[in-house]
Amino acid sequence: MESKEQKWFVYILQCSDKTLYTGITINLKQRLIEHNSSPKGAKYTRGRRPVTLIYSKAHPSRSSAASREHQIKQLTRKQKKQLIGKL
Repeated sequence: MESKEQKWFVYILQCSDKTLYTGITINLKQRLIEHNSSPKGAKYTRGRRPVTLIYSKAHPSRSSAASREHQIKQLTRKQKKQLIGKL
């Protein structure tokens, strides 16, 4: 069962080919390590290493993080860049 104090994070990674990947996790540091050097990293990022964390935001629950992840995935690349302040 999920702890009420546990935070979920929505994050965006920039891959070596400059594409963007969005996901959720409870442990940003560990997830970044997995994306860069473990088979547990997403299939998408495994072929695009190294990846760099360029955005993260805490959410109080998994459902709110997953909802925000879905919203971000619907954005265009330009809109995602605006979200992270790169435009």
